[in-house]
Amino acid sequence: MPHPASPPFGAASSPPVYGSAGRSFDLADASSSQGRARALSGILPQVGKALTPFPLDETKKIKILLLENVSQIAVEMLKNEGYLVDEKKGSLAEDELIKTLKEGGYQALGIRSKTKVTARVVAEVPTLLSVCCFCIGTNQVDLLAAARAGIAVFNSPFANSRSVAELVIGEVICLSRQLADRSSEMHAGIWNKVSNGCWEIRGKTLGIVGYGHIGAQLSVLAEAMGMTVLYYDVVPIMSLGSAKQLDTLDELLGASDFLSLHVPELPETTNMIGAAELAKMKLGSYLLNNARGKVIDIPALVAALQSGHLAGAAVDVFPSEPAKNGPHFGDDLNGWATALRACPNLILTPHIGGSTEEAQRMIGAEVASALLRYINYGSTVGAVNFPEVNLRPILHEGTVRLCHVHLNQPGVLKIVNSILGEHNVEKQFSDSKGDIAYLLADIVDVDEREIKEIYDAISKTRSNVATRVLF
Repeated sequence: MPHPASPPFGAASSPPVYGSAGRSFDLADASSSQGRARALSGILPQVGKALTPFPLDETKKIKILLLENVSQIAVEMLKNEGYLVDEKKGSLAEDELIKTLKEGGYQALGIRSKTKVTARVVAEVPTLLSVCCFCIGTNQVDLLAAARAGIAVFNSPFANSRSVAELVIGEVICLSRQLADRSSEMHAGIWNKVSNGCWEIRGKTLGIVGYGHIGAQLSVLAEAMGMTVLYYDVVPIMSLGSAKQLDTLDELLGASDFLSLHVPELPETTNMIGAAELAKMKLGSYLLNNARGKVIDIPALVAALQSGHLAGAAVDVFPSEPAKNGPHFGDDLNGWATALRACPNLILTPHIGGSTEEAQRMIGAEVASALLRYINYGSTVGAVNFPEVNLRPILHEGTVRLCHVHLNQPGVLKIVNSILGEHNVEKQFSDSKGDIAYLLADIVDVDEREIKEIYDAISKTRSNVATRVLF
């Protein structure tokens, strides 16, 4: 469904121009240059003339809604740009999210892992330009629907890697010493000093499924603790330290004393660890999941813990998670919750892998920077559902930047270039990803009438999804 295009260039009160599916977006509502020039050299690698949507209306500014306690670093960065930023501590259900976004007229939405941006949200909120996930995962957003509506989605794939890796090391030690059970007993007034089934982790084998940024950092930390590290990944990856890549998951399952999962949620990773895989793990081994909730078949895990085949487990993510803090992790959310909570030597945490002050500061800065680059410059570097397109900064007056999201169809560039052919195009770059393509073009020596003509012609093409002009 095409995303709303910008209004015609003229007075701020001009009627909106409609895209090919009739969704409108008054870009005058998203215009502000206040604070655009401040601190850009410290925030963004791209430094040049800060760009503003045309026509300029200082009374109407970009509005951003941030949910789920997004880092104050991000809040400050966005406010310093002159944007209007509203914050809400919790997540919002679909109906409430749609109502809030529509009533507020927001152009950007910031979330973490609990808020779901569905195809319905995308369809019913025509003002959205971008959704920012202040976390690693983006499975809470319908990426395809967002792309087809011209909404760029950004995330922070690396900033919390160290925090997650450190949590896993802590879990490995706690499981090997049964610390969670001993602590619970002490809180209940029970003194139970035992050494049976408690081990040092030195000399043990850690198996890592998914040797990406988190897996690689975990590898280094585990070797520093004296562990042997093996890993499995779907592509060949050069190891750090002395870690060794194995050819198959089954081989890793049988060789690991501790198995830690670090894979995205994909159709091929759903229930990748089920009853058959658990049976192939060593008797008395441990399973740790800090990846995605649907990666493990939880009832199969419960059975493996109850039978004693696994000596323990740590689970930080779940197929269904509460939308807010409180006593909400019960059988009404996940039918196996009571059985899981009753398992021995089991560490359960509420999706806190990246929940450290350091990680949240880095995530806040990274995602806010990506949003600023997109709104101010049209850059989609870091977008997960758009082609990554960027142009060097505009360094002088008299240049406008065309930002054109369009369907990836034959002949589109021919049409666009025929429109731009009468003008001096200083630089231009286009790329595609799936059904969507994105073009940036810098045009020099054009006046207001010519800008309007360019915009009108391009936004009315059949392939148009969303068009902005920045100056």
